[in-house]
Amino acid sequence: MDRLNGSANLMIVSDLDYTMVDHDDPENLALLRFNALWEGYYRHNSLLVFSTGRSPTIYRELRKQKPLLTPDITIMSVGTEITYGESMVPDEGWKQCLDHKWNREIVVEESAKFPELVSQSETEQRPHKVSFYLEKGKASKVMQALSKGLEKRGLDVKIIYSNGVALDILPQAAGKGRALAFLLEKLKSDGLGPLNTLVCGDSGNDAELFGVPGVYGVMVSNAQEELVEWYAENAKDNAQIVYATERCAAGIVQAIGNFTLGPNVSPRDVRDSTLNMKILSPSHEVVMFYLFYERWMRGEIENSEQYIQNLKSKFHSTGNFVHPSGSDQPMQHIIDTLPKVFGEKQGLDFRVWIDRVSFAEVSLGSWMVKFDKWELSGNELRGCLTKVLMNSKVDTPNEFTWMHIHQTWLDGSKGKDNTHWLM
Repeated sequence: MDRLNGSANLMIVSDLDYTMVDHDDPENLALLRFNALWEGYYRHNSLLVFSTGRSPTIYRELRKQKPLLTPDITIMSVGTEITYGESMVPDEGWKQCLDHKWNREIVVEESAKFPELVSQSETEQRPHKVSFYLEKGKASKVMQALSKGLEKRGLDVKIIYSNGVALDILPQAAGKGRALAFLLEKLKSDGLGPLNTLVCGDSGNDAELFGVPGVYGVMVSNAQEELVEWYAENAKDNAQIVYATERCAAGIVQAIGNFTLGPNVSPRDVRDSTLNMKILSPSHEVVMFYLFYERWMRGEIENSEQYIQNLKSKFHSTGNFVHPSGSDQPMQHIIDTLPKVFGEKQGLDFRVWIDRVSFAEVSLGSWMVKFDKWELSGNELRGCLTKVLMNSKVDTPNEFTWMHIHQTWLDGSKGKDNTHWLM
């Protein structure tokens, strides 16, 4: 968040499973559409928050399985943990808030009285969360009795049942909505409070998000019955909450347009973009180039000399490219190589996306752009930290010339076959 000099333009707060991530979409197309939109238009002045019921352990597992962007903030374990940045630094103030009238040992003792409750895995048991599986038909009776028992023991807790199977016991101060309210207040006090906030969800444990004052909300079209019922009873006349007609991440993009919160056409939805689309910023430039690169390798666009000449006009004639292996060669040589590899990934599960893009003007008209570039080819995922020095063209300031590219392998990518990594 250090890149923000003031209020975030937009903050998106999204659940993960079946909201941002569609587990029924093996190609992750909606998620990749959102990624390109966010990195191309929003990352530099906005905040991305993932709010998930997952614990840190299984959240990290999901990041290895799906092309998820790196969020600025992560709310995990049904709103009982708030962390910041890629290194996931915990918010100690939030931990202290949750300690009020909470005793984990007593929660475990009382819940043990109900044989209907089946404990979830050890990774899902957190300092401020005790989690079980419970059959839907038994949920109402068990929740009422358990709540009374805990209250008699002097605790102030909330019990959340979601997805027709998962039961979480949390401090009363916890939950996705309370965590978001705490976060918004903290950002406001730091002068970073967002101008607009969009919350996104699909299940019962997301309902709290929609009740936070002042936010916009979207229920994705595949929302579960429990959230649809909540919406019908509490929010169907609220113009700031919409029920999308699109699934998962596509529903989030739809809501951005519905509330006119900013651009809502993903660069992935624009064909022949390298030739025809107006470039708006250095971040937009790199997103558009690597989308072209993916489509070129997949053979989804015409093998045209016009594309090659257009790229040669973008890449400086004396510029150089440092490959993540350490080899150094002229950028124009890389462009000359492209016709030879056209369609090399045709028919394969090959995708490219950009994460954590940032840019700064290092001198008048000269920009340093940094980002993680990822390639998924079949089951092999590789990434590199990429730095691009580019200059604004004097006669057309919104067009850029790539002066230099430098790449280094990200963790887990070093040592793999370098011959299949072009740029």
